[in-house]
Amino acid sequence: MRRDVFINGGTGYIGAALVTALLARGHRVLVLARPVSMARVPAGAEPIVGNALDAGSIASASSGADTLVQLVGTAHPEPSKAAEFKSVDLASAKAAVDAAGRVAIAHFIYVSVAQPAPAMQAYIAARVEAEQAIRDAGMAATIVRPWYVVGPGHWWPIVLVPFYALARWIPATRDMAERLGLVTLDQMVDALVRSVESPPERGEVRIVDVAGIKQIGKSTRTGR
Repeated sequence: MRRDVFINGGTGYIGAALVTALLARGHRVLVLARPVSMARVPAGAEPIVGNALDAGSIASASSGADTLVQLVGTAHPEPSKAAEFKSVDLASAKAAVDAAGRVAIAHFIYVSVAQPAPAMQAYIAARVEAEQAIRDAGMAATIVRPWYVVGPGHWWPIVLVPFYALARWIPATRDMAERLGLVTLDQMVDALVRSVESPPERGEVRIVDVAGIKQIGKSTRTGR
C-alpha cells in the first residue's frame, strides 16, 4: 500500500538513504529541511522548508501524511554534546510528537537507541524521555533502537567486530554484545521501510531492537 511519509531529518546519514528507498518502492515522501539544506533533499521527494524544532512548523509540513518518521539528531554524538541531546534531539522529538497529535498522524516512527548501555548516558536519557512522550501520546508507533549504524563515512566500529565476537562467547557479556551489536545502513533502512509498510495496531507501541533490525534486513535480502 502506498504511504504518504513525512520525514523530519531526511537529509542526514540515515534519512537520505531512507528517502531514496521509499521513493523506489512507490511511496510519496515529504522532507522537512532548513533553507540551507534544501539541495540535500534526494530527488523525487517533496522538500518543505521548516523548523525541525517547532511543532507548528512540523504540523503544517506533515499535514496530509499518514506516517511521520522522526530522525533528527545531533551529528556524531559523543558525551561532550549532552546539552545538544536535550536542545536538539529531545526538543525535536517532542515537537514531532506534538505535531503528530495535531494532524492525526496514523503511525509515528522514531529512531531511538539501544538500551540499557554502559556509555552515552545523556544521549540515552534524551531518547528514553522521547520514547515516553510517544507512549503518553497514545499513538500507533514504532521505536527502532540501533546502537551504531555502520556505513559510508561511519566505518570505524568495524575494528570492534573481533571484540563483539569474543563477548558473545562469554556468558556474562553475551546479552550486552547482542543488545549493542552493530547494524549496517542497509539493515537499518530495510527495518524502517518495513515499519512504514507494516504499521502496528492503533495505540500499539512496537519496539524493534538490534536483533530485530538484523532479522528484518536478512529476510528482506533473502526474500523470506
